[in-house]
Amino acid sequence: MIEYEVSLDVDAGIDGDYRNWLRSHVAEILALPGFVDASIHVVEMDATDRSGYCVRYRLRDRDALDAYFRDHAPRLREDGLRRFGDAFRASRRILTPLDN
Repeated sequence: MIEYEVSLDVDAGIDGDYRNWLRSHVAEILALPGFVDASIHVVEMDATDRSGYCVRYRLRDRDALDAYFRDHAPRLREDGLRRFGDAFRASRRILTPLDN
């Protein structure tokens, strides 16, 4: 099992629309081969003009994540950029269990 984490920093002005889109975006990703589950978390932030989210996906293995990066990520990332432009920022991490 491997985890893929996406941290999101969102302008408060688009927060409602972004949150709605994020739910459907995560559901679309979960339908892809190799994705097991996902959770969306609100990140508490000091800034009042920003909203934070963290999405954690669990995948069956690294091969499934590599297939996502190769076959699906460019299209799915472009959708968010087309809708919201530079009103959000994303950073990503891959987490592998130590005992794996």
